[in-house]
Amino acid sequence: MLPMTMQTTWWVYLLRCNDNSLYTGITTDVSRRLHEHNTSKLGAKYTRAKRPVTLAYQEEALNKSTAASREYQLRKLTKQKKEHLVDLYTKKHQ
Repeated sequence: MLPMTMQTTWWVYLLRCNDNSLYTGITTDVSRRLHEHNTSKLGAKYTRAKRPVTLAYQEEALNKSTAASREYQLRKLTKQKKEHLVDLYTKKHQ
């Protein structure tokens, strides 16, 4: 196990696709992942057909396991509940 100062930060994120759908994912580098979704085959198959995508929401997770669990929770939410989460995030970060 890595020392506390060396642990990787994990993120859960929602992307807004050009068709207004929301894509949920996890990563250790949100900026890099957003770039991959928009420009390369490293992005998810889902987002490749819906470019450009923009970051709509992100939250920090303690580790990969909690990030994956939270991703699963967010994926199960209705579109309306995801939009509410995005609205709260947007208001908080303006």
